Amino acid sequence: MSAPYIVTISSDKGGVGKTTLATNLAIYLKALHEDLPVTLLSFDNHFSVDQMFRINRKSAQGDVGSLFTGSNPDNLVEIGEYGVQFIPSSDQMHILRRELDDPTALARALAKSSLTGIVVIDTRPDLDIFTQSALYVADRVIVPVKDAPSMDNCQHIYDFFDFHSLSRRPLRILPCLVDKRIRYNGPFSDPYQLLKAYAINRGYRCMEGYIAKSPKVESLNTNPEGKIYPVLTHGRNTEVHVQMTHIARQVYLGSIDTDVRRLDEYRMDMAHSEEEHQSAYEKRRNSLITGCLICGNPLVEKERIGPAGYFAQSSDQKISGFIEEECFNSLVFRYFYGAKRTVEAHNPIWDLFRESAQRSYFLLQRAPHTRNFYQQKLSFYRFDDDGLEVSHKIIELQEFEKRLLSKERSDLFPLLERTLFDNQGRLGDTFLLLRKVSSDLPEEIFYEQNFATFTRIMAKVSTQLP
Repeated sequence: MSAPYIVTISSDKGGVGKTTLATNLAIYLKALHEDLPVTLLSFDNHFSVDQMFRINRKSAQGDVGSLFTGSNPDNLVEIGEYGVQFIPSSDQMHILRRELDDPTALARALAKSSLTGIVVIDTRPDLDIFTQSALYVADRVIVPVKDAPSMDNCQHIYDFFDFHSLSRRPLRILPCLVDKRIRYNGPFSDPYQLLKAYAINRGYRCMEGYIAKSPKVESLNTNPEGKIYPVLTHGRNTEVHVQMTHIARQVYLGSIDTDVRRLDEYRMDMAHSEEEHQSAYEKRRNSLITGCLICGNPLVEKERIGPAGYFAQSSDQKISGFIEEECFNSLVFRYFYGAKRTVEAHNPIWDLFRESAQRSYFLLQRAPHTRNFYQQKLSFYRFDDDGLEVSHKIIELQEFEKRLLSKERSDLFPLLERTLFDNQGRLGDTFLLLRKVSSDLPEEIFYEQNFATFTRIMAKVSTQLP
């Protein structure tokens, strides 16, 4: 099933006839081909779409804001007047705007839907995140302009396409509210000719034709009943009726001539990206040391990873693996917090450390200015969630330490041998970064966003080391 052909009506300037164009375009498209599914939605909060198309007064299942909170568009669409489907408008978009910064958000939502035909999107008169989302997913962008200032503002839309490496091919300028009674002396005899010349001079492509200024059409939006009437039914005797028919035909033919829709491209990009993410995940997982980096107990199996407490990776990315929580906590308390014996798991101090560890990164590295083989010292750093240093302790490494009745090997050495020691048993310049993981799903650390954060913090803390 082919993705819908998406038409975004956008202008960075108000009062150019965007909503009138969007609502009437949907109706004319449906009139041109009654079997063509046409869906309309608006990110502006004036509710013109709802006033014009709503048939009944029952409560809506959602609104356009729901597109950005995980709802499937299929569940939001209502059948409206003139056979046009629409998604109800929202007066809460200003709240969502503060929480969104990704222009692909609408593409992700529409990619989940089974919508076909043509989708027309009306936008606000600014380049906010909702307008950006509508531009990002568009097969055709119609930019209404009525004068030189609105033409100048078009540059912001073109800049958006360039910034995101999107082809300018979908962009078309459409002179609107053109007053043909105005005449000029010179090569451009009227406002339409002048606006078209401005567009061509700036390298912009134009739709064929224009939309005239019409008191009759303007009156369809202002009447005592508060109803908004379409040009098709109440303005057939106007020049705008012929012009809207011409614009709708161009859009319809454009939809037929477009083999690969923008949403299809996005879906293919997402599938390719998902393959890359999965491949990277498998590569990271397959490079793991299979046992606990301290005690050696098996943790990494083919189908699952055991109940690990921490993930650790060397700064050169050659060594990575998991550590059992009790192993690491015992090591920290014994060697860096000076506990005379292992702290019991139910001890309040242990609980406090476990809770604070959720918001920490730990780092092991050769202490500064200690390259002597016989007097090696180890630094233990603690960083917060943002990668800022919280504490730093230095201990002297001793392979064998005095216990109650005899000397025993330090619990630190198996960890260092597996991670930081070179083949001569010396600490080099690399460091080991550790992060608390979920014991139920330790492999979450390898998910794209989580691992990107881990890598970013590793780069950040490296700049703070001596």
